[in-house]
Amino acid sequence: MLRAILHADSQWGIGKKNDLMFSLPKDMKFFRTTTKGHTVAMGENTLISFPNSQPLKNRTNIVLSQDETHNYEGVVNVHSFDEFLKTIKEYMKKDDVYIIGGASIYRQMVPYCDEVLLTKVKADGKAEVFFPNLDEDPNYEMTYASKEEEDNGLMIQFTTYTNKNPLKL
Repeated sequence: MLRAILHADSQWGIGKKNDLMFSLPKDMKFFRTTTKGHTVAMGENTLISFPNSQPLKNRTNIVLSQDETHNYEGVVNVHSFDEFLKTIKEYMKKDDVYIIGGASIYRQMVPYCDEVLLTKVKADGKAEVFFPNLDEDPNYEMTYASKEEEDNGLMIQFTTYTNKNPLKL
C-alpha cells in the first residue's frame, strides 16, 4: 500500500524554511511507530532537513534528487520522477511505502496514494508550503478521525483519508 504521512495546520500548511512548523511529540511518535520497518520515500530537501542529513533509521529510504551528482549514503538514490515511481512500485511488492515529503513530492504523489495519514493541527503555523486540501478533492474521503487531543500545547487530530481512485504506478 502507498500512503503519505504528515501533519498539517488548519490552512493545510506543512512547513516553512525547509522544516516542520510545530514540535509535536505525539505526532512524531505516531510517525516513528507507523513507518518503522517500512520504506519511506522523499525528496532531497526532506533528507537534508533531517539531523546531520542522515536517513531515517530502521527504514529503507528512497531519495529523489534531480541532480545526478547527488548520491547519499545509506539510501536508495533515484534521479528522475519516473525512476522514483518505478522504485516505489518495486518496493511496494514486498512492503508498504510511505511518502514523507516535501511539498512538491506530496503534490505529485497524492494521486497515487491509497491513503493519507494526516495529523491535523488546530493552529496556523504561517506555512510557506502547503499540502493539497483533501476535503476539496473528490477522490479523497476522510475514513477515520480520532478524538482531538493535546500535543505540546496544541490540539491535534489523527485522520485517515482514503483515495477512492488512486492512479496506478
